[in-house]
Amino acid sequence: MERAAQQAVPLGQMEVFQALQRLHMTIFSQSVSPCGKFLAAGNNYGQIAIFSLSAALSSEAKEESKKPMVTFHAHDGPVYSMVSTDRHLLSAGDGEVKAWLWAEILKKGCKELWRRQPPYRTSLEVPEINALLLVPKENLLILAGGDCQLHAMDLETGTFMWALRGHTDYIHCLALRERSPEVLSGGEDGAVRLWDLRTAKEVQTVEVYKHEECSRPHNGRWIGCLATDSDWMVCGGGPALTLWHLRSSTPTTVFPMRAPQKHVTFYQDLVLTAAGNSCRVDVFTNLGYRAFSLSF
Repeated sequence: MERAAQQAVPLGQMEVFQALQRLHMTIFSQSVSPCGKFLAAGNNYGQIAIFSLSAALSSEAKEESKKPMVTFHAHDGPVYSMVSTDRHLLSAGDGEVKAWLWAEILKKGCKELWRRQPPYRTSLEVPEINALLLVPKENLLILAGGDCQLHAMDLETGTFMWALRGHTDYIHCLALRERSPEVLSGGEDGAVRLWDLRTAKEVQTVEVYKHEECSRPHNGRWIGCLATDSDWMVCGGGPALTLWHLRSSTPTTVFPMRAPQKHVTFYQDLVLTAAGNSCRVDVFTNLGYRAFSLSF
């Protein structure tokens, strides 16, 4: 849609159009390349931009170093999620996941390698895929989103092996508990569900919003982010961002943050969060200072 609109805009108005586009832009997803030198960012217009982190972090970096080295149209709708394997960038939009070769992207040859669509219940169903999760030991890709299910795809064959059902509303986020191995999923229904990949069954449910210490009814019950580290989980969204002990299903620490969180991760002994909508990606070289921003 935006490509057709750009073609219809006179050249003299292109800068205005691009400024308005950036004003209404949301960056939904990010993924770092296998070598760690490049960052892919996906937005609500279906575009993926590739930034050179090594160039932007250089002592000789200029403003141009913080702009995309290549931008390409990947999906007709938003790019909701991305992950990277040792060779591929995988991106998810409405109803499908696509693969791109990192080696070709860096040569500015952004040609789709393959696409896959989970087996939805009807041919008319095109739910968004909000989350992608790699399970390296099993060579699986887990997809989840608007159809309230987790789909497991064999990365070797591209075959969908099974679907996990239990959520009653769409799924926002996934996390891997490698030692178990278990996958955690959080959704609009306010539940975090744990799934055993060996049996493809649900083994635990934590209904976060039912716990008074982290419930925030005015924000809703949805779970927008989660991460896990062995026996610990941190999650948030409508309910307050909270650290949980998984074995006992007990909330241990509620973080005093007003706004709902969209991303969370464990880093050493710290918990990092990020939230916000714009055309920028903020880069922090330490936790107390924003070094610079990358921009579409």
